[in-house]
Amino acid sequence: MKVRVGIGIIAFFAVVAVVGPWLNDLMGIGPWKIDYDAISRPPGGGHLLGTTSQGTDVLAQVIAGTRNSMVVGALAGVIGIVLAVVVGVTAGFFGGRIDALLSFLTNMFLVLPVLPLTLIVAGYVQDTGPVTIALIIGLFGWAPGARTLRAQTLSLRGRDFVMAMRMLGETRTRLIFVEVLPHLAGWISAMFLHLVLGAVLAEAGLAFLGISSADTVSWGTIIDQARQVALLNGMWWWFVPPGLCIALLGTATGLVNFGIDEVMNPRLRTADIKAMRKALA
Repeated sequence: MKVRVGIGIIAFFAVVAVVGPWLNDLMGIGPWKIDYDAISRPPGGGHLLGTTSQGTDVLAQVIAGTRNSMVVGALAGVIGIVLAVVVGVTAGFFGGRIDALLSFLTNMFLVLPVLPLTLIVAGYVQDTGPVTIALIIGLFGWAPGARTLRAQTLSLRGRDFVMAMRMLGETRTRLIFVEVLPHLAGWISAMFLHLVLGAVLAEAGLAFLGISSADTVSWGTIIDQARQVALLNGMWWWFVPPGLCIALLGTATGLVNFGIDEVMNPRLRTADIKAMRKALA
């Protein structure tokens, strides 16, 4: 049930991200379209979520911001998980000098001050659009996942079924892709969702600090614009919707990760079975 609810919420945001521009056109609204007769208007009167102090529709901005925020999260998640899998699995499976070199690289990224470096790079790059921010976040966020995957691969490498396949003459490439990676699927999916959420939060934080493209709308930029006016004037309809979107995405990733943990952790499965038997007794 937890996984279904979490996947449902994530799927909803993904659909909105894909059909967002078409949906805005269908409703006749846009993130930059100004209604001079409805400035700072609360929800209602043709604007379901109200308008900003500039007269732009909050719902249109949230829909447009969903695409950019989800693009940042998905792209950063893909970059981060690919680097984590490549570095972590390679280090754990091959060992020796390769492990020492990749572990040194991972540890170096782990001790780097990520937030200051991200701020410096994002501030130095001229185009701080969603793709650029996703690249920066993804390149700095892979190290914790790589360390975990290395430890899990080290454990799998010594298992009986892997040793048996080695004795039968299986190549290392086939062992990694057929025997090791399938057993790491739960870890990888959980890490990917964690990276996606972390990227969305990081993008929102960067936007809140003013590091974002002027023509980009995201959940973070909406909150950044709202804090300057909405908080002082009680315009809750401006900053609450993007904040709820971020909270819902965090809840969804947490629910999916809890479900994955229940599947991967036999102790939790045993506890659920005992609880179910007790309830039915």
